[in-house]
Amino acid sequence: MSAELELDGIDRRILTELQKAGRISNADLSEKVHLSPSACHRRVHRLEEAGYIAGYVALLDRRKIGRPTTVFVEITLSGQTDEVLDAFEREVARIPDVLECHLMAGTADYLLKITAEDSEDFAQIHRRYLTRLPGVAQMHSSFALRTVTQTTALPV
Repeated sequence: MSAELELDGIDRRILTELQKAGRISNADLSEKVHLSPSACHRRVHRLEEAGYIAGYVALLDRRKIGRPTTVFVEITLSGQTDEVLDAFEREVARIPDVLECHLMAGTADYLLKITAEDSEDFAQIHRRYLTRLPGVAQMHSSFALRTVTQTTALPV
């Protein structure tokens, strides 16, 4: 990452607009943030170079892909040594159904967000992957009934 930038209001508007529509044309973006197209392009490039923009992705509709079920799994490990944590993290990163894995403070050591077709598919994921993770002492799974709000946009 390059030297830290001091984000001004225009940079923040650019980041906000790009989070809404990452494929927006430079002409449309420059119009929305009230800059010339060349100045807007330079700013976007500078934000990319400085690491504020980590990448661009397509967000898929989980229902249309056939993965509408979200399961949150709290995992408590048998120990907290670097070896136990590293082994767990290395293996959990290999599970294709894990969307997120967070090291936690609190009752559980890790919180996983898993996508599945349905409860039967999650049972297979549990049997095939989760039960084989190293160092696991306890596991607690909770199925999301409905997503109330969800965003990938960070407040800037």
